Amino acid sequence: MDLPRDALVAFTGVSGSGKSSLAFGTLYAEAQRRYFESVAPYARRLIDQVGVADVDSIEGLPPAVALPQQRSGGSARSSVGSATTIFSVLRMLFSRVGTYPPGAPMLYAEDFSPNTVQGACPTCHGIGRVFDVPLELMVPDDSLSIRDGALAAWPTAWHGKQLRDSLISLGYDVDVPWRELSEEQRNWALFTDESPQVPIFTDRSPAEVRKAVAAGRQPRYMSTFLGVRRYVLDTFANSKSARMRERASTFMRSVPCPSCGGSRLKPEALAVTFEGRTIVEVAGMPLDEVAAMMAVALEPDWEPLDRPTGPVAASAGPAAEPLAPEKRLAAQRLIAELLARLSPITDLGLGYLSLDRTTATLSSGELQRMRLATQVLSQLFGVVFVLDEPSAGLHPADTTALLGILRRLRDSGNTVFFVEHSLDVIREADWIVDIGPGPGVEGGRVVYSGELEGLRDAEESVTRRYLFGAEGGSAGGRRLASGPRAADVWLELDGVTRNNLDGLSTAFPVGCLTAVTGVSGSGKSTLVNQAVPELLRAGLASEVEEREDAAGAEPSAGEAAADSLLLTPAPVATAGRASGPVERLRRVVQVSQKPIGRTPRSNVATYTGLFDRIRTLFAATPEARRRRYAASRFSFNLPSGRCPTCKGEGTMEVELLFLPTVHAPCSTCHGARYNEETLEIRFEGATIAEVLGLSVRRARELFDGDAEAVRHLDALLDVGLGYVALGQPATELSGGEAQRVKLASELRRVQRGDTLYLLDEPTSGLHPADTDRLLEHLQRLVDGGNTVIMVEHDMRVVAQADWVIDLGPGAGEAGGRVMVAGTPGEVARAADSVTAPFLAAALDAAAAG
Repeated sequence: MDLPRDALVAFTGVSGSGKSSLAFGTLYAEAQRRYFESVAPYARRLIDQVGVADVDSIEGLPPAVALPQQRSGGSARSSVGSATTIFSVLRMLFSRVGTYPPGAPMLYAEDFSPNTVQGACPTCHGIGRVFDVPLELMVPDDSLSIRDGALAAWPTAWHGKQLRDSLISLGYDVDVPWRELSEEQRNWALFTDESPQVPIFTDRSPAEVRKAVAAGRQPRYMSTFLGVRRYVLDTFANSKSARMRERASTFMRSVPCPSCGGSRLKPEALAVTFEGRTIVEVAGMPLDEVAAMMAVALEPDWEPLDRPTGPVAASAGPAAEPLAPEKRLAAQRLIAELLARLSPITDLGLGYLSLDRTTATLSSGELQRMRLATQVLSQLFGVVFVLDEPSAGLHPADTTALLGILRRLRDSGNTVFFVEHSLDVIREADWIVDIGPGPGVEGGRVVYSGELEGLRDAEESVTRRYLFGAEGGSAGGRRLASGPRAADVWLELDGVTRNNLDGLSTAFPVGCLTAVTGVSGSGKSTLVNQAVPELLRAGLASEVEEREDAAGAEPSAGEAAADSLLLTPAPVATAGRASGPVERLRRVVQVSQKPIGRTPRSNVATYTGLFDRIRTLFAATPEARRRRYAASRFSFNLPSGRCPTCKGEGTMEVELLFLPTVHAPCSTCHGARYNEETLEIRFEGATIAEVLGLSVRRARELFDGDAEAVRHLDALLDVGLGYVALGQPATELSGGEAQRVKLASELRRVQRGDTLYLLDEPTSGLHPADTDRLLEHLQRLVDGGNTVIMVEHDMRVVAQADWVIDLGPGAGEAGGRVMVAGTPGEVARAADSVTAPFLAAALDAAAAG
């Protein structure tokens, strides 16, 4: 096929048809390879190990920049300000134009960074938090005596007895309740930093020990005493035992640094202000407010609010000194640069973010839009930008700004390739490449390549029916003619306060499908993913489950780095209360877009439990029984069956010098993960490695005769994942795919009609055809008596909900209020809702269809 340069090119098709394989795995990969050919021969040799795209020829391919969906963004020290380089300009502004205390020397830009030695707070080293051992954890029950374990944080066994004996020698009564000891004794035992040598007398009563100490008798041995707090901190920092470090961590909490108050900067940097604010305060403001504050400073008659005062006439007293001309020029240039960098970010609907917001807390859509805005600032020319669903997580009202950014890239002399499912965004493309017609082996062909109108005649195209046919109006599931369900009981929330929700009260119909809508940052996720489950757990004692993978669990505290623990924010509680019918809300299942695992060892088959059944079937084959291979032999996590070279990973890391590390297939097993003996066992002619390489749809054919395997596979098919390979690593799944894997695990359960499902944009990353199928199953869950609440941006889906709660009117502090709640038809008529006109258009299109 031929693709136009300097154009917006949309790659469309059902999920799994091959869009990403073409855009990222072929076009971008080949552009990257051609760039690599210019580097040193040693690096080229390493790149050859990685492999290249299997393509005959690509002509006229410019350099490419890829912006794929990412579920997280670097370390906890990475923030919006650092990722967009806005912090660099802001620090220079404070350095050159900031108001200093009288007599203070000028600071350099790096003095305003907590990630440099020059700027970091000396107490917390720029982390902003320090470890503390709270009293309530050291002594959870003050009615106990020391002998009975009042000092719970102290070690058990021999060392604990030694420390207790030390207190006896120091005159403590270890047999009275802890609270009856003097305050001086309690504080010293808990908080002293002293480590005195104390005589230890064993096998004597406390009274005999006190007499021996008073008489100066020879002890059995001398012991070093450690206070409880000192013992916990020393053990966590220095113990070589992971188990002991883990136990110590359970008595610790990270608290704001007492020196910098959590700001992470040294005092000298915090003393410098601009417009009356420190750099920490500016970093905590929404970007929209930062832009407004900076715009004022570009006015010709602007003078800093906090400029220093100086002596004038003796009778007049101190007056503000005018800004020096060179400082005014520096301020204007730096502020103009700052506003230029803020503009594309706020245009993309991210003005509610703050510069100090860590990138790890951003959604994949937010992260990609932020990176897209940064690329606009780079002012590259003649480049291909390859984007993965740029509209993901965007409210329809924000799509206009996104299209404006894409057009700016194109009009600057670049080509934009984007994989997309949003019909509104696809319609704005200059060129359409539709891949299909189906998913997996049924796809992979170019069904159509050309301008939008030509797609109307491509009969094989599934996308065509949604762009030009009746299917483009409403999602499948319940027919609009049947009307929304009516609820007889409600889940009521009152006084919800968290993030930008301040005293919010609302109600969800039980036994219905509710869609929560609103612009990005309006508070939807806070309400559905945090407030609802936490208040239900507290108020109705509902059993809250998060569909997560064991392989994706956080590392234990004993294994985690101290820096990571300190960077973990303190838990935030949701204020408010929930009330509703307990018998209809016994289980609360959160199905989020969090990864189902953090390593390639976790995959679709292991998460759903299907792999256990597959290994059992392999172990039951005649040859496996003859060799006495148990089911464990077919696990790539155990030494008996896995490849000894890659230890079951299937890949080996290849270091690319100054480039990111990549993974290449193992040279021994070539990615199969298993040793030769294990691969000699076949089930229906396929090895265990070949089974893991099958798509869900092909695996359904292979295991057609096994009811248990079929139940797992049908659930995956039902949520539109028929194209995904059973062994596809969890790390390679998009957020939407990961959520649907979790949903599939839930769908195969026996439904009792007493479950509340909380979903976070369940249609993210789905072609409209797959969206229809998923919605049918959500409606089926509701028909079974369950309740579904989902955050959703697709108005085709919202139109099929029974109830809609629209938050707004804006993002961040400008949001967090219920603008309207009602049936889709009622919300579509609301005058104050940003969502209303888009929902009205979807309902009109559905009615016309």
